[in-house]
Amino acid sequence: MTITRRQLLASGAALSAAAALPASAQKVAAPPRLEGKRILITGCSSGFGRLSALHFARQGARVVATMRNTPRPEAEELLDTARSEGLDLAVMQMDVLQQNEIDDVVSAVEMDGGLDVLVNNAGIGITGPVEVQDEEAIKLQFDTNVMGYHRVARSFLPMMREAGAEQIFFISSQLGRVIAPGAGHYCATKFAVEAMAEQLAYELVPHNIDVTIIQPGGYPTEIWQNRNIYNAALKERAAQRHKAGYPEMVAAMGNEDGSGRSADPMDIPNAIHRIIAMPPGTRPLRQAVHPGNKPQLAINKVSAETQVGWLGQSGRWGDAVRAVHSS
Repeated sequence: MTITRRQLLASGAALSAAAALPASAQKVAAPPRLEGKRILITGCSSGFGRLSALHFARQGARVVATMRNTPRPEAEELLDTARSEGLDLAVMQMDVLQQNEIDDVVSAVEMDGGLDVLVNNAGIGITGPVEVQDEEAIKLQFDTNVMGYHRVARSFLPMMREAGAEQIFFISSQLGRVIAPGAGHYCATKFAVEAMAEQLAYELVPHNIDVTIIQPGGYPTEIWQNRNIYNAALKERAAQRHKAGYPEMVAAMGNEDGSGRSADPMDIPNAIHRIIAMPPGTRPLRQAVHPGNKPQLAINKVSAETQVGWLGQSGRWGDAVRAVHSS
């Protein structure tokens, strides 16, 4: 039986009581396989995207793994793995900066039967002091991390609504809730993603499409190498009068390697898998994912309480706000 968000409101007290149980009293079973689920993921050349594509396909899902600038070795390696394991996985070119490429993928997916789950994962990091960030760096990061997510979600939503799709994921960050000096405009883009995704969650309640924001901590993925390329270029072109005030932060730009980070990046696909397997309407709006400190949890809690207290009783959006924050 499909559980709607409106039905969930009636059982909110029982869910809250269960959530209050100590971790030792909550038995966590392995989630069921994803047989037949149609899942599209952006940014699959490396990191969370690549790991998620393979994990979901190995769990029986039909996966469309997208990445920019194909053909490229990463695409061939992913396809070779899929062929050798007999996985239902396709690779398609899709740069989230290019609307025409997104439109091409939307058309192909629609012709192939549609989509159940969309994972907005593609993103970049350009860090360093705010003063050192120039217009080129700011535009590229917002265009990729914020507008890219919006382009993709907006393009797939008509199909997803009409087909009764299930879920959209937005990969955010701890830094979408807390702020680190020297993070450039990365924090600003992830704060924007958090707001955009939460708004969309309310608006999609009538369509029974869940929205979940994944908030990873720091993981040892290729993001560090990619960030170094962008940071080195920014440092090279930045004027000395801007760099002069921040010698230590500027020195680190282009030289970070993610050393000391040992968390398993598979935490992200595993978390997404567990959430997909949950009954519709019970999936969380936000999920912090990291074995270490999760400073955003307190902010998530206060934010939810504020939203419910502010709009939860309104005639127009009260049902939707309470439904999103009841899971």
